[in-house]
Amino acid sequence: MEEKRPMDDDLQRLRERRLRELEAGILGDSGNVIEINDDTFQGIAEKYPFLVIDVWAEWCGPCRMVAPVVENLARDFAGRVTFGKCNVDLNPRIASSFSISAIPTLLFFANGMLVDRVVGALPEGTLRSRVTRAFGTG
Repeated sequence: MEEKRPMDDDLQRLRERRLRELEAGILGDSGNVIEINDDTFQGIAEKYPFLVIDVWAEWCGPCRMVAPVVENLARDFAGRVTFGKCNVDLNPRIASSFSISAIPTLLFFANGMLVDRVVGALPEGTLRSRVTRAFGTG
């Protein structure tokens, strides 16, 4: 019986990730996190029925912890929920409009309306549940 090597596991994970990426592309949403700023926010909020915006800053340690979680969720919910990032230091109108007083803050929009908000660096499972609850997507 041949022993399974760690490299085989790595190759399998890479194949599975690439397959998910290809499937997401077929659905028309690559699962990428889009950049949102004061000028593009309104158009993006109107374009995407389900949108989560990660409001963050370069200097924020917890924001750096949330970033890969948001990227994972964007891939997992590709074609159903759109994810964006907004640098609070560069976009004061968005920060002011939504009374952002702590970061990271995730803003959840359904059909252009704010329906939920999460403040702080929460675990991926908790954020996944919040996305599913906010938008009824699984």
